[in-house]
Amino acid sequence: MKLRLLTAAAAALALAFSAGPAQAAFEPPLPELNITDTYVTGISSGGFMASQLQIAHSATFKGAAVIAAGPYYCGQGSILHGLAECTGLASTDPDGIVEITRRWSEQGRIDPVSNLVGKPVYTYHGTKDPLVTQRVSDEGVQVYRELGARTAYHDTDPAGHGWPRPDGALPCGTTFYPFLIDCGNDPQGELLTHWLGAGSVKAPAATQSGTLSEHDQDRYTPGGWAQFYSLGTKSFLYTPKSCAAGAPCKLVVALHGCLSDNKFVGDRFARESYLNEYADTNGLVILYPQTDISLARGNPQGCWDWWGYTGSDYAQKSAPQMSMIMNEVRALGGTR
Repeated sequence: MKLRLLTAAAAALALAFSAGPAQAAFEPPLPELNITDTYVTGISSGGFMASQLQIAHSATFKGAAVIAAGPYYCGQGSILHGLAECTGLASTDPDGIVEITRRWSEQGRIDPVSNLVGKPVYTYHGTKDPLVTQRVSDEGVQVYRELGARTAYHDTDPAGHGWPRPDGALPCGTTFYPFLIDCGNDPQGELLTHWLGAGSVKAPAATQSGTLSEHDQDRYTPGGWAQFYSLGTKSFLYTPKSCAAGAPCKLVVALHGCLSDNKFVGDRFARESYLNEYADTNGLVILYPQTDISLARGNPQGCWDWWGYTGSDYAQKSAPQMSMIMNEVRALGGTR
C-alpha cells in the first residue's frame, strides 16, 4: 500500500510538473502608463522578494519597504537553511550576505550595489511575530545599512505576522488568515513618507475611486506558463483615474505573503492593502503580482521564492519570478 501511494504521488507530481499550459487566460495585457519612478514593498515571503527585487534590480527600484521579513538572500538556496536562519534559529550572517552581494554585483549577476547608496528602505517588524524573529529583521536592516541605504525601522508595535493597516481585519498581535492587522497606526503613510519625503505625501482618500483590474501573467513569464514557476495566471492592478488618463505617476509593486495569493484570498490583499487610498491622492499605480501553489515546486502555500525552489539564481536578475515581475514593470512603463 505504501508503495502504491508513493507511486501515485510521484505520478501526480510528474504530471503537475510536465503538463503544458492550461487554456490561455482571458485577462488583458497590462496598459502602458506614464510611470516616472518605481518602488517595491511586500510582506513575509513578499517582503523577502521585495528585498531581492530592489537589490538585484537597484537601477529600477527607487526604494523598498520590507514588512515582517529578513535579509536579502537569507535562504541561500536551501529550505532547511531558510527555515533555520531566516526564522531566527541561527544568525543569517549579514556580513557574509553583504560579501556575496558585492561579489554578484561585480560579476553582473545583479545591478551595481552602488545604486543602493542613499536609497530609502523602510522596515516594519512586530514584537509578537512568531515566524520572523527580531534578530532576523534586525539583520535585514543591517544588510541594507552596510550597503549604504537610508533606512527607517518601525519595530515597536506588538504586532503578529501580518500586514498592518488602519482598520485592519484582525487585532495587532494576531498571526492568522487573512494576515491584515490593525496596530492603531498607519505604516503605509510612514513608508510613503520615507520614500517621497516629509510633506510630499497627501492624506489618503476616504474611499477608493480608481480601478482594480485583472491582467494576464502568463505572457510576462519566461516560457509563457506562469504555473511552471509557481506563479498565478493573473495579477491585479490598481489605477487612479488621473494615471489612467495619462498623468505622470509612480509605480509601487506590492507583494502578498504566503497563503495570501488569489487562490487563498481572491483580490482581498489588492483591495485592502491601504495603498490604493494613497494611490488616489498621490498619483500612484499599484501592481499586485500573484503566486500560485505548486506541489511540484514544494510550495503548497503559494510563497514567493525566497529559498530557491525555482533555481539557484532565485535572488539574481535571471531569476524566473523576478523576471516575470520586471517584465510587468517594463510593460507598465516603469523602467524608462
